[in-house]
Formats: sequence, C-alpha cells, structure tokens
Amino acid sequence: MDPKLLDILACPLCKGPLKPAADKSELICKADALAFPVRDGIPVMLETEARTLNVDERLDK
Repeated sequence: MDPKLLDILACPLCKGPLKPAADKSELICKADALAFPVRDGIPVMLETEARTLNVDERLDK
C-alpha cells in the first residue's frame, strides 16, 4: 500500500490514525479495536467489513 495513502486515511469511526498489520492485509485502529481489510491493495473502510481485535492484538502481544 502506498505510504502517502496511509498518511491521509483515518478510521471512519473515530477519525484516528490507522497502522498497517504486519502482513499488510489489514489496517488497524487501536482506539476502536478494529481491523479493516485490504483487498487487492484497496482498503475497505466499512465498519460492517471490519473485524474486532482480540485481547492479544489490543495489547500488542
């Protein structure tokens, strides 16, 4: 994913920053504990498509 795109993307719920997952398949919002999928290089920024982070992911384990 283009780093410039990551600079301008924000969580659609809290408008906070997003971090790419280690495998680059998701964008993570720590504030809302959500992971938005990235499909074919395109982030899907819909709350209905996001998955909730588990406890270990929330704590960065």
